Amino acid sequence: MSTAVTTADFEQVVLKSDVPVLVDFWAVWCGPCKMIGPHIDALATEYAGKAKVLKCNVDEEAEVAGKYNVMSIPTLLFFKDGKLVDQIIGAVSKDTIAKKLNTLL
Repeated sequence: MSTAVTTADFEQVVLKSDVPVLVDFWAVWCGPCKMIGPHIDALATEYAGKAKVLKCNVDEEAEVAGKYNVMSIPTLLFFKDGKLVDQIIGAVSKDTIAKKLNTLL
């Protein structure tokens, strides 16, 4: 199961992470977000110890979503060594997400 990240703990949990981080920006009302939700949860389990897979609710955490110019959801942001290194916008397959994540390991 993926873990929620908030504006308050984003720097500590994401930017200061010693492993790559995937952040799924989503909302409860977003259909495509619900489609990829199970992929995100599965990847969180599969990559445990190798990468962090987190979720950020854009309705509750508008500040961090705005900081990274998240305009449409789902948006998946990939961080490594405290830097934003890649992104995927829209609903994609689990394999597509896993391939991006693997390039950061």
